[in-house]
Amino acid sequence: MITVHITDDHKMLVEGLTLSVNESNIAKVTGTSSSLAECRNALELQTPDVLLLDINLPDGSGVEFCTEVKLKYPCVKVLILTTHNEYSIAKRVMENGASGYILKNALSEEVITGIETVMNGKIFLCDEIDILMKSRNESQIWLTVREQELLRLIIDGYTNQEIADKVFLSVETVKTYRKNLLVKLKARNSMVMVKMALEQKLI
Repeated sequence: MITVHITDDHKMLVEGLTLSVNESNIAKVTGTSSSLAECRNALELQTPDVLLLDINLPDGSGVEFCTEVKLKYPCVKVLILTTHNEYSIAKRVMENGASGYILKNALSEEVITGIETVMNGKIFLCDEIDILMKSRNESQIWLTVREQELLRLIIDGYTNQEIADKVFLSVETVKTYRKNLLVKLKARNSMVMVKMALEQKLI
């Protein structure tokens, strides 16, 4: 079962989400926190599969914290849950490594779908944000900070094993990243992917 940690300072929202997630039979909430400091401490004690993260927290921004989480816990999928429906914020947080973006007015079913989707290695955007991003960003290819890092190493000619050693990931995780990059760039193979990355200045 997928483990979830919720970081949000709105108690009623957290209680409602916890109930919905636990009743889904797909995931379970293993912890909650109301600040970035509490979340940091909680992640050190127990690392969840998915972190549901608000952007506005009493002691800082979830936008920047997302980068911190992905660098320290690369396997954790960060799913942003917020009231902000601005293009610039959504774009920035996705570039910082978030796997999904959901508005707080979403139905609980959509949150569960988001959790499942990001756990399957895909990006999840709620309908409103998906439409917003497509209208503003038809042709741009999005790469997370970690994807940019791995793509740079691929371009430099490192093997999967060498990349895994450099960024402290398993070889299988590196292979998954490489496969996702091929899909994102719609490239037939690594040679085409490198050519496209250089031409489009993706790193």
